Order: sequence, then structure tokens, then C-alpha cells
Amino acid sequence: MGTGSGPRRSYLVTGAASGLGAATARYLASEGMPVVLADLEGDTARQLAAQLGDACRGVTMDVTSEADVLAGLKEASELAPLHGVIHCAGILAAGRVVSKQGPHDLAAFQKAIEINLTGSFNVLRLAAAHLQQNEPDAEGERGVIVLTSSVAAFEGQIGQIAYSAAKGGVASMVLPAARELGRFGIRVVAVAPGVFETPMMQAAPEAVRESLIAQAVFPHRLGKPHEFAEFVWQICRNRMLNGSVLRLDGAMRMQAK
Repeated sequence: MGTGSGPRRSYLVTGAASGLGAATARYLASEGMPVVLADLEGDTARQLAAQLGDACRGVTMDVTSEADVLAGLKEASELAPLHGVIHCAGILAAGRVVSKQGPHDLAAFQKAIEINLTGSFNVLRLAAAHLQQNEPDAEGERGVIVLTSSVAAFEGQIGQIAYSAAKGGVASMVLPAARELGRFGIRVVAVAPGVFETPMMQAAPEAVRESLIAQAVFPHRLGKPHEFAEFVWQICRNRMLNGSVLRLDGAMRMQAK
């Protein structure tokens, strides 16, 4: 167990098969925490969990499915008392309101909202109901829920209308949820990352990468997944972090395109 990491408590991480979710699962495991890695790519999640040790499990999860999320919460609580749910699962979405092909595809917009926003709420509501049953610790805390928003919630670029709407909705849920759940000792926080070195960005054209890096003030690079993971761990440990959407972006302010 990492120095000062406290009691052995479990965590559920969604979107844990790759990118920010995988980095978060690795970091939590390195601190000695049992982790359930949940992802639609269940086989990949199970393979990564096996690498992280006997205290970790991988499960298949569609975050819009009540049954899948409940099963993941149950799996985590069987490893150790569940303390935190870190929700990283989501999809990208691109499309202009009106393009040469016509108006934005409505089904594509609805899919982005269903997975990124409705999926976040599904995880939030079920996690809150589960954590509410925990025994409070000495300060009355029962657990923490960390959602993933995006800087696109605030500076959405042309072509990000669906993604920005979904991530803006995630950001807007945080304060009312924290206010409601505070009486149960459950904290709710969202991270709004800038652009990070994930598999999706590694596959992006070099011109796109260079444009995004140019918009970062300092450090003058894309974020590293372990930096996101470290930040999440600090949120889990610092009880004064509650009800906020916290940017992690190197002072990047996305331009219109």
C-alpha cells in the first residue's frame, strides 16, 4: 500500500480498458487499492486487471445499463468496502450543426447524449444509492464519485456540438448532486481534462496534434494519462474537494477550430 494511502477500500473505474480510465485503475492499484475495471471491452478490462494483481477484477459494462452498473458495484464491494466510483467511460462525437451533407444527424447527437450524459447520470445515481449504505467514517464520509467532463463543456469547437452538450450536462450535474448527497457524506466532483495522450489522440493527424499543443500555455504539450490519475487520487483523498468541476488542461483554451 502506498504511503499514507489509508485503509484498504475498493474503487470502481468505468472506461478502464484504455486511456484515462486505464491509467486511473493502474494508479489506484499501485496505492494498494482493490479496483474493478469496467468497460464495454470487457475482455481487455479483464486482461489489464489480471496484470494489476489478485485484488483487481475486470467486468463488461455498458454504462447506460442499470444491470451492468449494479453488477460492477457489487463486484467492487465484494473486494473491500467501496469508497469511490471514477467514471471515465464515454465516446467522441463530431459533426457540424449544418454541413454540406445537410443538418447534423439526430441519431448521432442522441447517441452522444445517451452515452456521455445519460450514462454518467446512470452511474452517478446507482453509485450514490450504493455508497449511501456505507458506514460513515470518523468525519461522516461514505464515499466519493468522480465524473469526467471536458474543457469542451466550456470552449466547444466547431464540430463538437454533441460532445460539448453532453460534457456540459455532466458539468452541470455536479453541484446539485453534491448538494443533495452531502447529507449522506458523499462527495461529487468532476474533472474537465484538456487534451491528453490517449489512443485516440495518438492516432490523430500530426497537424491536429500540433494545433492542440499550440493552444496549451504550460506545459507546452498534451497531458499524460498518469497526471489525470494522480489528480483523481487527490480528489479521492482530499475531502474539501466537493461540488466542483476542476480543469486539468495546462491553461489550454480551445479556439473555435
